Amino acid sequence: MAENTMDIQRLESIFDNMVNVMDKSKNDIFSISEQSRLTFQEMQTEIALIKEEISRVIDEGDNLEDLTRHSRRRLADVSKNFMNYSEEEVRKAYETANDLLVRLSINRMEEKQLRARRDDLDRRIAALLETIDKADHLINQVTTVISYLTSDLKKVGEALETARKKQEFAVQIIQAQEEERKRLSRDIHDGPAQMLANVLLRSGLIEKTFTERGPNEAISELHSLKEMVRNALLEVRRIIYDLRPMALDDLGLIPTLRKYSQTTMEYEKGTTIHFVNNGSERRLEPNFEVSTFRLVQECITNALKHGKSRDVWVKVEWLRDTMNIVVKDNGKGFDVNQSKEKSFGIIGMRERIELLKGEMKIISSVGNGTTVLFRIPLQENIIVEKGIGRE
Repeated sequence: MAENTMDIQRLESIFDNMVNVMDKSKNDIFSISEQSRLTFQEMQTEIALIKEEISRVIDEGDNLEDLTRHSRRRLADVSKNFMNYSEEEVRKAYETANDLLVRLSINRMEEKQLRARRDDLDRRIAALLETIDKADHLINQVTTVISYLTSDLKKVGEALETARKKQEFAVQIIQAQEEERKRLSRDIHDGPAQMLANVLLRSGLIEKTFTERGPNEAISELHSLKEMVRNALLEVRRIIYDLRPMALDDLGLIPTLRKYSQTTMEYEKGTTIHFVNNGSERRLEPNFEVSTFRLVQECITNALKHGKSRDVWVKVEWLRDTMNIVVKDNGKGFDVNQSKEKSFGIIGMRERIELLKGEMKIISSVGNGTTVLFRIPLQENIIVEKGIGRE
């Protein structure tokens, strides 16, 4: 069993590692994609600024060209009629024309550089968009693979978990059987065995009383002995009933559940079990009735023992092909998402409901009691029809 447990754990570890690696890869690709998008936005902002700058430089260049043409005409006129202009005017005309020519040259060079920068950004943006598209495509592919691993192959994990729980359940069943034997041994020793020992002692005492004190005193002791024997008989019947209710074979499921509810209230003082049967009861296959009875018995036991409930409601509803059972209590409740150690009571109920091909649902939360719903198909398990009115 230890080797099988290790194999299951190893398979679970391999499967979890595979999914974790793929999930990490997906996150890495997503980070690359997001970083690429941030870079893309930065480049978009930069290229917008460059286009504005190019527009400004072009406008400035057009203005410089107009000024340059005007300064050349002025320079040509001064050169042609330099005798009509002073030396200062001639010098200024040459300097203005030369300055405008230098500024226009610088403007054209700046425009060329800005255009080259714009074209480079256009190429980089195109490559970045391609990278983003590829990253998104990869994310979709990895997501699809992970989805298959966690959905289609989920049954593998469930099967491994079921196998592991069944192994634990088998061990716990053996422990439970031993605990049950100890409980029965203790109950018999502390109950019927002690009472029978007292009966033996009291019978000797009665014989002595009859000899020494007469028949009246002996009859009084006999009445006391009779009550003791009656209590011993009740205790023996209780132990037998816990092992297997005899009424289940003779009367059927509903009378046995009703009797079990009454008996439980007698032993659990202050507890009320509200039992309701709706519809027409039908006798079922013996094993079917036993399994159904044990489901309800386990629910009531859990409600009283673990839930510390004072009220338990049991409702059985007979439909055409289905039997619905609801067991509700007002106890402490528990977190259904939190697995408890030694919770093989619930595992056992799930095992039984699977054998009955039925469904079980547990609704509970801390401080709000527990409701257990069973939906059991009757199908071919009906062997006798028995009409019983609605209670």
